[in-house]
Amino acid sequence: MTNLQKWKILQSKMVLDHEWCRVRRDEIELPNGKVIDDFFVYIKPDIALMLPITSNKEIVFVRQYRHGAGEFFLELPAGRFNSQEENAQSAALRELEEETGYVATVVRKLAVLHDNPSKETNNIYLFLAENVVKTSNQKLDITEEIEVVLIPQESVLEKIIQGEISVAGTVAALFLGLSLIK
Repeated sequence: MTNLQKWKILQSKMVLDHEWCRVRRDEIELPNGKVIDDFFVYIKPDIALMLPITSNKEIVFVRQYRHGAGEFFLELPAGRFNSQEENAQSAALRELEEETGYVATVVRKLAVLHDNPSKETNNIYLFLAENVVKTSNQKLDITEEIEVVLIPQESVLEKIIQGEISVAGTVAALFLGLSLIK
């Protein structure tokens, strides 16, 4: 049990409302009575992420350019839900197939993480799929140019330590998933 108190929202106004970027400005009252009139919240869609492992114990990664950072990153296949009706596991399976051409028949939910709860609203749903199989070519979106990269399971920790794998959701899924299957 905690004695902490939530912040009270006095006013809330959407200041940017675009399909790809939504920002809300809240006027809030802190538990100590202080009022903050410009607390901005980024309303982001939920993300589904898949940790796919082949029968040869290789992890299926995607390498792609991320414009916000201006760099290429090794990540696990992931993406937002296509609709409000799509569930997290379906989204993760769809993204796996679209981005890599791999499919999975057995999937385990690993966790639901909060991306950045201080300023953002979204969750990241993490899944594990073993014995994935390549069945098709990629079906990429217009903004995607993705290289599929297979990395032996035993090499992943070293790549994290050396900074070759550094995206937070990917690193979390790797630690959670690989600890389950050892």
